[in-house]
Amino acid sequence: MSDATVLLELAPQAGAPILQPATPTAAPSTTATAVAADPAPSSAEQGVWRQGLVAALAWLLLGALTWWWPNKEIGFSDWAYTTEFAVLTAALAVLLAALALAGERAGRVLRWLRPAGAWLIAAPALLAVWEVLTAKLGVLPPPFFAPPQSLLEVYLDDSARLGLSVAHSLRLLVHGIVIGSLVGFVTGVWVGWSRVAGYWVHPLLRFLGPVPASALLPLAFFFAPSSYSAAVFLVALATFFPVAVLTWSGVANVSKSYYDVARTLGASEWFLVLRVAIPAALPQVFVGLFMGLGASFSVLITAEMMGVKAGLGWYLQWAQGWAAYANMYGALLVMAVLCSGLITLLFTVRDRLLGWQKGTVKW
Repeated sequence: MSDATVLLELAPQAGAPILQPATPTAAPSTTATAVAADPAPSSAEQGVWRQGLVAALAWLLLGALTWWWPNKEIGFSDWAYTTEFAVLTAALAVLLAALALAGERAGRVLRWLRPAGAWLIAAPALLAVWEVLTAKLGVLPPPFFAPPQSLLEVYLDDSARLGLSVAHSLRLLVHGIVIGSLVGFVTGVWVGWSRVAGYWVHPLLRFLGPVPASALLPLAFFFAPSSYSAAVFLVALATFFPVAVLTWSGVANVSKSYYDVARTLGASEWFLVLRVAIPAALPQVFVGLFMGLGASFSVLITAEMMGVKAGLGWYLQWAQGWAAYANMYGALLVMAVLCSGLITLLFTVRDRLLGWQKGTVKW
């Protein structure tokens, strides 16, 4: 086996602890191994989920409050879907109570819900305060403030327009984030590896990077062939800067001892870049991707308000123009869920790709 072949097996795990030959020890017993691999559930997990019962009671009280307390009429007949909202909260209360009483028999669903027990109690309490201040007492006047059932009305009656806007925004985000991430990644590796690129490109990144992408909106729409391509450019630009800077930082800070070992074994320059520098810099790259994802959402609204015919930004502008503030709040909630879902997906990809670094990187 050649030295390069040996390095091929070792270099992708740069930064991971070097495995030493293990000292022969007695094999653990089968019983001990089974206990360590599959610990027995605690007595609290085996019995009734008390926090779930409290959450079920809280949702049931929210439904009762919505059902029995009449809405205050302010300039119009009534808030739509009040009854449906009360029935929905009561159904959720029944479902939570069934899961809480089932205990460990609920299986994976209960294990997934158990950490969110406190939030399942706080959510109906906050919704109750919201309901009382808007629909019941009218302290927060319409149309600027709408009760929770108004969101249900938006998602049921305007689902076609809102769904089309979500699809357009997702397409725009995917195109912009992918282009900006790829260009930023290549630029960061180039700047971090090459002294010439570091001399010429690094000052440009420091000078132009802090400029908000939305500030270049007039130039983007002047040079771009269409409003959609201009929006993609702005989203890509917002993603490019954090990915490029943190990739450059990760590559530049790779321990020199890794390169020395690789060169001793006869590795080429391309091997050093692809199998040593990039794997060791991946934690920093993912930090840049997280930052770029947040920046892309902030630019998305601005980009879609200028000439785009559909999208969440366009939907927000349309809702504000017609004073449909419930639709605006519904779109903002969809954006929050969409951003949270993409961040969760990125966390999953990071954990899958960087599982070998969990012993050396703080998560």
